[in-house]
Amino acid sequence: MKKKKILFLGESYRADAITWMNGLKEFGDFEIITWELKTPSSDIHNRILRIFEFELAIFRIKKIIKAQQPDMVIAERTTSYGFLAALSGVKPIAIAQQGRTDLWPEKSISLPLKKLIQNYAFKKADLIHAWGPVMTISMMEANVDMNKVLVLPKGIDLATFVNINNANPEKICAIVTRSLLPEYRHDIILKAFAILNQKGIDFALTILGDGTQLSKLKDLTKDLGIENKVNFTGRIPNTALPKLLQQSNIYISMPVTEGVSSSLFEAMATNCYPIVTDIAGNQSWIKHRENGQLITVDDYKMLAEELIWAFENSEHRNEAVLKNRLFLEKNADYNINMKIIANKYHELINTNSPN
Repeated sequence: MKKKKILFLGESYRADAITWMNGLKEFGDFEIITWELKTPSSDIHNRILRIFEFELAIFRIKKIIKAQQPDMVIAERTTSYGFLAALSGVKPIAIAQQGRTDLWPEKSISLPLKKLIQNYAFKKADLIHAWGPVMTISMMEANVDMNKVLVLPKGIDLATFVNINNANPEKICAIVTRSLLPEYRHDIILKAFAILNQKGIDFALTILGDGTQLSKLKDLTKDLGIENKVNFTGRIPNTALPKLLQQSNIYISMPVTEGVSSSLFEAMATNCYPIVTDIAGNQSWIKHRENGQLITVDDYKMLAEELIWAFENSEHRNEAVLKNRLFLEKNADYNINMKIIANKYHELINTNSPN
């Protein structure tokens, strides 16, 4: 029997997208074709070029559709690739909202246009993915038909992210796995650890990844006098991540906005106690001082206090990490969730099939 073909519209290099596509190949036996915008949106010049590319995109996508005859189109981001999927003319289509809302930045002058585009994509979609409950709030506000919404995270591979604790119990071994971009507020984390350092509390802080803030953050560690206790690993292969998480006892993430964070799930699966910002995207999974801790955005003094509390209450931490692992096994197992998603796609294709 011939494999069903899916056209994926989105940035195929992103870890989230790779998880999604690999799951569909593995559990749905789908063949995946990809298309994405080639121009990065790194500066104003590129953003203008990207707009031109976006305007011509539908002609390129229709050419691919004519040549490849996909059975379905799926797309990430309701305001860009999701809109292109809606224009493609293929049925069925599934679109995924990436953040708490894809209407971002919230004070953007293009917001009214983005709303129109998003509403069109929502109306045309046969299935809308909300990777977590936080995403449904903005969908309801946009009067989306909630019968079309599947609230389910893609999940993580629990056989890779194993619940092992190799951290030194005598000190805070903290890890940060988010990109080094301004919205992830690594500077707040460093300032909190400077307070710990002043108090004579021992720690090792590992910061993974790369991004625009790298040299600024390295300078800041020197200014704060903690450079010998902070390790910037740079970009690492995904295969090295579980081991680094297992060598840590606390996971920290301080973003100003959050959709559904697979980084948080990975930490929760591998015995890391989560300390994250007190925002809607994290409140879906973390309850303060129950299975982690919630910190006011940009409050490094509170982060320092809560780090000390977490470290001093090791029994609480040990109970919490066991609870978190069980929660993930029940709710965010990639092998279970991707099977559900793949089956749903087959169902949609069969329903829309002309035969």
